[in-house]
Amino acid sequence: MLVTAAVGLWLLTGHRSTRQTVADGVPLVEVHPRLAPGERRPGVVVAHGFAGSARLMAPFGDSLAERGYVVVLLDFSGHGANTRPLPDSAASTAASTAALQHDLDVATRHLRGLPDVDPSAIALVGHSMGAGAVTRYAVAHPEITATVALSLPDAAPVLPDPPARLLVLVGALEFPGFRSEAARAVEPAGPDRSMVVVPGVEHIGILYAPRTHREVAAWLDQSFDTTGDPMPSPIRRLGGAALLVVALLAGLYPLARLLFGDARGSWPSPRIADLGRGVAVAAGAAALGALAARFLPTNRLPLAIGGYLLGLTGAAGAAMLAFRHRAPAIAPTGRLRLALATPVLIGYAAVTIAVPTHLGLTHAVPVGKRWWVLLLLWAGFALLAWAAGRLTAGNAFGGLAVSALVVIALTGAAVAGLTNGFVLLVVPLLAILMLWQAAWSAVLHRFAAPAWLIALVGSLLVAWPMATALPLIS
Repeated sequence: MLVTAAVGLWLLTGHRSTRQTVADGVPLVEVHPRLAPGERRPGVVVAHGFAGSARLMAPFGDSLAERGYVVVLLDFSGHGANTRPLPDSAASTAASTAALQHDLDVATRHLRGLPDVDPSAIALVGHSMGAGAVTRYAVAHPEITATVALSLPDAAPVLPDPPARLLVLVGALEFPGFRSEAARAVEPAGPDRSMVVVPGVEHIGILYAPRTHREVAAWLDQSFDTTGDPMPSPIRRLGGAALLVVALLAGLYPLARLLFGDARGSWPSPRIADLGRGVAVAAGAAALGALAARFLPTNRLPLAIGGYLLGLTGAAGAAMLAFRHRAPAIAPTGRLRLALATPVLIGYAAVTIAVPTHLGLTHAVPVGKRWWVLLLLWAGFALLAWAAGRLTAGNAFGGLAVSALVVIALTGAAVAGLTNGFVLLVVPLLAILMLWQAAWSAVLHRFAAPAWLIALVGSLLVAWPMATALPLIS
């Protein structure tokens, strides 16, 4: 565990130093290359997508600064450390468009004012929602030298008048609509308008593909007639975070043994016969929750999609609790042990999800309203996990099956228009979080932890990323 953690932390260090600042309410991160005194270089603003952050785009800061560019990354309204809410839950209204353009203009003006930036040589790079924002901004500001759009969701901003130099990249595994919009954006193709399909990646994976970073750097180098040093691997941060997660996951077993003593429970059984009834009940409860969540007052939660998730988990969990359950026969844990174990395990879960995520993936520190929103989402996922544990007698395989049914119900709700279609892009990440939760549940069940504690600790692993990544809305 310690060796793996050390390697992970080593991979998370060694990146270029950054400077964080706030301009007109917009949190910004500056990344500077090594320059001679008085030297000025081209500047690049890098914009994230929906539910992203400046930290999510940090690998581009590493790559482009190594290439000799001065980079500014921003947190759009409602995202990351930006507590100013996004006007709507899908970034699709005129008010949200204006908010994104305002934030991008703040970042661009700040970049131009830096002493090591050539103010006449500015480029924009954006992903998904950010791709739409940077292309729209570049059309309105012809002084922008070059624009790169990753996973552009809509070509309308560049039709009929595209920016001066436009490169559009799309993942080969993305939904077909992204590729068709990319093709529309570059018609007719030419030296100043190009499209690249990045093989083997989807909507999130495109951010970490070495091919993506090479294409972006080559386009900017050609635009500014410059060259730079070889770029670092874009997956270094992600790899370091993954190793740190593995180390912390491995540390749960010795921690649980220290808190509860020798193992008294059993490892979960994958036998379908033991899980059939509970899983059948869960399927109906998940479908009911997906439908009911559309009409519950939880949708007033100031977090995009978060209110629907709270309604779904709460309604599905409550429906599951209405059925009788078979409690596993395990000796109870002493009150003194529980009084010590509860805050320790909750704190350990918070560290396990927040630290690797914040250091290697995206912004994971709750700000503003996110603190109490986190508590509500945590309660919803905890209720769901507790109900699933009661239905399946604490069997982690059963809990995983229930989680899978909830993910399927959520996917169906997005397809049916009951919630934001963005859910379809993050369903794989939600599935990974719930698999992680099942692994924790299996370990804690092995040490005869009470069902409510297993649910409370495991659900934090899922609720925390949702509460800190999804955008705040007005």
